[in-house]
Amino acid sequence: MKKCGVIFGIFAVLGIGLLLLIVILVLAGGTSYNRLVALNQEVNSQWAQVENNYQRRADLIPNLVSTVSGAANFEKSTLVEVTQARASVGQVKIDPNNSPTDAATLQQFDQAQGQLSSALSHLMVVVERYPNLMATENFQELQAQLEGTENRISVARMDFNNAVQSYDTAINSFPANLYASHFGFKEKPYFQAQPGSETVPKVQFNFNGTN
Repeated sequence: MKKCGVIFGIFAVLGIGLLLLIVILVLAGGTSYNRLVALNQEVNSQWAQVENNYQRRADLIPNLVSTVSGAANFEKSTLVEVTQARASVGQVKIDPNNSPTDAATLQQFDQAQGQLSSALSHLMVVVERYPNLMATENFQELQAQLEGTENRISVARMDFNNAVQSYDTAINSFPANLYASHFGFKEKPYFQAQPGSETVPKVQFNFNGTN
């Protein structure tokens, strides 16, 4: 009987220990799950900011093209390049409220935006040949808005990458890595740096016809 009591006591201790371990794991898992939800929401929030800033740039382009096209003998091919690049951006459909989980989709979006950035940079170089256009109040206002938007895009991309890094690190850390995929938490892709992307497109001028 004494042995049975000892064995029962041992099993009781083990059972209590196991129960406590399960409770700890459940609590830790619940806390970790809630953190993943919060980090995912932060990534989506930063993605929305990226989309908003790119959309703001796209919204400036029709007025910019209209203003520039009024200049005598302005290179029409440059305006066509900008217009077509803007149209290509609109063809890449990504939910503005949910960040992409597919690297190829994000790359396609980034390439389209990069082509538009290149077209705008080319446009601004050509505009330097038209000092009278550069001196107009409307163009100067558009130039200032575009410059500010490019800066905001750069910051938004950096903030998005930082949010993705925190999220991706969390879902690959214990204990989240045990259940993250089961609950639909998957790694998200980053914006990849492009050559020259460390500087924003040049949109600022000296109004004497020189850089």
